[in-house]
Amino acid sequence: MGVQPLPTKFYNNSNGHGGEAPLLLGLQASALVDHVAPVDASLLGQIPGERGGSIPVAMEELEDIVKKVKTHILNSPDSYSPVKTIAGGSVANTIRGLRSGFGLSSGIIGASGDDEQSELFVSNMSSHGVDLSRLRMKKGPTAQCVCLVDELGNRTMRPCLSSAVKLKADELAREDFKGSKWLLLRYSIFNLEVIQAAIRMAKQEGLNVSLDLASFEMVRNFKEPLLQLLQSGDIDLCFANEDEATELIRGEQQTVNSEIALEYLARHCKWAVVTLAANGCIAKHGKEIVRVPAIGESKAVDATGAGDLFASGFLYGLVKGLSLEECCKVGSCSGGSVIRSLGGEVTPENWHWMYKQMQIKGLPILDINT
Repeated sequence: MGVQPLPTKFYNNSNGHGGEAPLLLGLQASALVDHVAPVDASLLGQIPGERGGSIPVAMEELEDIVKKVKTHILNSPDSYSPVKTIAGGSVANTIRGLRSGFGLSSGIIGASGDDEQSELFVSNMSSHGVDLSRLRMKKGPTAQCVCLVDELGNRTMRPCLSSAVKLKADELAREDFKGSKWLLLRYSIFNLEVIQAAIRMAKQEGLNVSLDLASFEMVRNFKEPLLQLLQSGDIDLCFANEDEATELIRGEQQTVNSEIALEYLARHCKWAVVTLAANGCIAKHGKEIVRVPAIGESKAVDATGAGDLFASGFLYGLVKGLSLEECCKVGSCSGGSVIRSLGGEVTPENWHWMYKQMQIKGLPILDINT
């Protein structure tokens, strides 16, 4: 029967904001559930695609990977179950972090199915106070992703999106964006039309727009539409990891490195950030360039969500009017918090670890719900 608002029983409006629009909105066309598993590295040579990246797979391929996981599983130190299943997706991770860890009103725009995975996604996000009033429920399956974490904490992701329900461009309305200040996006060629429509409406309503470059495969294989998005002038803030950033300028520049990629991004965006894993990050705003070291353990338990939670901290800093360097430091603290355990959701213990790191560095943590 087309698009329906999510029934009231599925979402929680007890986030203290009543009918007010969330300060930050994340567009995730398809609600998604992550199945995070610690595995031995030999499995990664038996699945489609390159290690460390994220490429879509069919449902049959996802089911085959899940079967193989059972014979390659590593013991997880923080879980009774070898596979951790949680609400996922880059934008959802960032939005949940902004609400749960930083106390900022945040919401999701997207669609979920009518299955068990949808109920899990909704339950997880609403339990953290995320506004789901813009999440539509449709007939069909909810997207899933297998996140394989090797002994070094590096993650390889294989999402299954082809059959999943998703929000379409003609289902968006300007009312979805009215009253909010930021729109968060993740680049995807498969959702390009809804991304373009969301940007257009967000700009009509005066929102700033943040874009994450998603994965080096997405940048490599679908570079031209991405360049058009960046060159439009509608992207205010861009996040990229080192692989994504260098892939973006490969073939465009004679020399390819993170600093040159940062300069390229900053020509088109007000704020540009390139994360460098254990080496921290570099960022540029106007003429100012900063380099901030990583915070926390040098060895990650699981790198899943590190960039997503970095974005949560950086955006918190922008909303609170912090300097560029302070925004990066908060991002490094929040990014460092999520890699201490399995999955893209920060545990209460690791939020407290993050607050302690922020206090040590003299960063403001007022108005955070602990």
